Amino acid sequence: MIKHLRLLLAAIALLPVNFVFAQNTVLALDQTLNRLQKQAADYPFEKVYLHLDKPYYGVGDTIWFKGYTVIGAGHNLSGRSNVLNVELIDGQNRVKRSIKLPLISGLTYGDFALADTLDEGNYRIRAYTNWMRNAGPEYFFDKTITIVNAVSNKVFTKSSYTYTLSNGQQSVNAVINYTNLEGSPYANKEVKYEVQLDPQKVGKGKGITDEKGDLHLTFTHPTPNVLSTGEIITSIQLDNQKAVTKTIAIKATTAKVNVQFFPESGGLVNGIASKIAFKAVSADGLGADVKGTITDGQGNEVTTFSSTHLGMGMLWLAPETGKSYKAHVSYADGSMEIIDLPKATDKGYVMAIRTDSANVIVKITGDETQDGMVTLVAQSGGKVYLQGKGKPGKKSFTAIIPKIKLPSGIIQFTLFSDSGEPLNERLVFVQNPDQLKLKVSTEKTTYAPRQKVKINLEARNEDGQPVLGNFSVAVIDEAKVPVDENTESTILSNILLTSDIKGYIEQPNYYLAHPDEKTAADLDVLMLTQGYHRFEWKQIINNVTPNVVYEPEKELTISGTVKTLDGKPLPNGKVSLISNSGSFFIIDTVADKNGRFVFKLDFKDSSKFNLKAASVNKDNVLIELDKAPSLVSANKNAGDIQVSINNGMETYLQNSKKQHDEELKYGIGDHSKILKEVKVSTKRPKTEKELRIEKAVEFSANLNGKGNADQIFTAEDFEGKGCAKIADCLAGRILGVTFDINGVPYSTRGNNSFRGRTPMMIVLDGIVSQSSIINVDDISSIEVLRTIGNTAIYGVRASGGVLVITTKHGAGFVADNKNEAGVIWPQGYYKAREFYSPQYDNPKTNTQVADLRTTIFWKPIIEMDNNGNASFEYFNAGSKGSYRVVVEGLDYSGNLGRQVYRYKVE
Repeated sequence: MIKHLRLLLAAIALLPVNFVFAQNTVLALDQTLNRLQKQAADYPFEKVYLHLDKPYYGVGDTIWFKGYTVIGAGHNLSGRSNVLNVELIDGQNRVKRSIKLPLISGLTYGDFALADTLDEGNYRIRAYTNWMRNAGPEYFFDKTITIVNAVSNKVFTKSSYTYTLSNGQQSVNAVINYTNLEGSPYANKEVKYEVQLDPQKVGKGKGITDEKGDLHLTFTHPTPNVLSTGEIITSIQLDNQKAVTKTIAIKATTAKVNVQFFPESGGLVNGIASKIAFKAVSADGLGADVKGTITDGQGNEVTTFSSTHLGMGMLWLAPETGKSYKAHVSYADGSMEIIDLPKATDKGYVMAIRTDSANVIVKITGDETQDGMVTLVAQSGGKVYLQGKGKPGKKSFTAIIPKIKLPSGIIQFTLFSDSGEPLNERLVFVQNPDQLKLKVSTEKTTYAPRQKVKINLEARNEDGQPVLGNFSVAVIDEAKVPVDENTESTILSNILLTSDIKGYIEQPNYYLAHPDEKTAADLDVLMLTQGYHRFEWKQIINNVTPNVVYEPEKELTISGTVKTLDGKPLPNGKVSLISNSGSFFIIDTVADKNGRFVFKLDFKDSSKFNLKAASVNKDNVLIELDKAPSLVSANKNAGDIQVSINNGMETYLQNSKKQHDEELKYGIGDHSKILKEVKVSTKRPKTEKELRIEKAVEFSANLNGKGNADQIFTAEDFEGKGCAKIADCLAGRILGVTFDINGVPYSTRGNNSFRGRTPMMIVLDGIVSQSSIINVDDISSIEVLRTIGNTAIYGVRASGGVLVITTKHGAGFVADNKNEAGVIWPQGYYKAREFYSPQYDNPKTNTQVADLRTTIFWKPIIEMDNNGNASFEYFNAGSKGSYRVVVEGLDYSGNLGRQVYRYKVE
């Protein structure tokens, strides 16, 4: 157990210090640290990590994942939240799939099936609890993944960009290569294109591919000083076929590199030598190699510098009074730039920190002998691990802290004045050998295709004692799925590193996969250039408590507001929730003084309920259900976006196509789940009517995508018509739709016999309702879905068609107290599917099917016995290669573990 240490800082020499309890510290600082630890206890932060089965996917694949939710500085499994939200987000920041999973003692698992019709591109997997929303999306689990399409895709692209600046105009030169799946170029093909930069259209044109299948195009960035991202939408005309549209990501519109310099503990002090870290980042978010010299005000060279890893590096500088310093930076393209270094002050402290294999060594130097007392504090996750005082009258102080007294992960060192004011700050990453020792073994190192493999797993702590814990395992064929270990997101890199820092970290696993002196030095430079924002001292000192808006979810909720028809909250209204699927039950509640009501219960996805409300005076009332937030934050890992998503994926793409064709041949696999594709039309500027429709459907819950419908009506279509009911407004105006005497809509595509007709489904602000009673003045848009292409995504419930109604203010549905109730399908718990693993020792298994799996085995729940052991079995696929076994997890004390094991299949 790591204890809170108090120490007296030794003077000058780097000698071990005696850890003794000092006298009471300054009251102001004591109050600050007490507040810090109280906030950490009262508002503990959760972290979510998802173990994915592989780093990238193809359409027709399934994304398998295990969720680990931990809490506090000890990384213990969280019992605070019982619901985990997991989303699949496309490159336009649209949520394509969203599921809720039950968290049992911080653990869960799920999957996303990727439909054959899904667009290729850069996607994101995002996971978070409701409680995590208080910290903001910067701290969500958010991973960028590539999804390729070899099933329906005929054109594959690779792209590259170069940049030129002439007469103040920034030109971007793009080369887009077009080939088929086998890599043969599409030569001499006409390509039309448009360039869009967030969201302005800056160019369009057409060209012909050369003999290599390359299209060369150039566009001008109208505001070169503004970094922009966007896309090039191209349409290539193939022989005797329709044009194929391809969207190419633009990550940068300039070759400009941003270079920043960071004095080690916040500032430079004249007369004191200091480390200065630097970070060079290209406009695409990735590190850029730089080198250069430092000169003083007279142009004399003081020192040189050069980046050592991903654009980062470090130099030493001892600034002198009266002098200023400049960095002369040389870039890879031969260009140069002069940047002023931060100015040094005459008074202050410099906190220099270095580490060795066993200790963290802190040296604090002031510009002159100090009469007041300074205090060094080390904290992680709101827990204070060190509080050391420097003796008055000393100019230099040193502390040597054994790493075993500190937790693994990011430690924030802060130097405080005697009045409790933070003076200097420095982040240090501590890598203790406290991870679980996981041993993965097999009986042999070489197996045959389709042969049974038994994996034995042992879990021990740092003392070699067996542990109880929970783990997950993924086995993939590396011959088909090559892995770059440096770029992986692992349970160690996520929980210990990236989850505590705002901003993008390139190649996070590089620092932890194979630790040595080089990676430790590079990681220390990363700590000097990244900001730690879990806690802000200013907020703590001023006793500003976190603004808690989102409470931990213990169960699912169905909530909303009861209102009068004119939109005023209706207090004390009775609301009833009636189960309409599975076991029958009725739950009653009474709205509060603001008309708010809430039902808390657990239910599976696709559960059907009736919701009724009654007012005191028996009038019809309006039920407005709360909706989940629809805004998606920008991709914090934009540096991971791939411009050429098919580059290096040839083997995977060809195997994906073969596997799909083999499954279709034998009628196996599930190739019917559709994640609806939204096509973007960019052939001409949008008309005024199209812009009006786009605005009207802005908040539409249409599962096909906003505005993808057979017919659309907006509020302007109803103005001045004098109709009170939807049926009166739309009768005779909707193609192929009629209304009965009660105003119920029917599609003429359905059964024409009166008794057999199926009424159209009504989706009001995302909620299915049996009532079409709504104030017409509240309507923003009505989207009519009649054809199978638009109704299929709603399932059999939509056999009669769908009316998607979006109100101007999320009005909700009207509950008629006589006999009506709204039918709702709220989002419930997703039921995870079971990973299919063929059993080749079963005579019923069809061995004629070519086994081309890339994920050989997936098991999300592995529990150790009392001896710290577990085992599992599976059969290899039919392909030869190197099979990679990855086991991740943690014990019930919060210790993390990860192990990679390989064996051959020949």
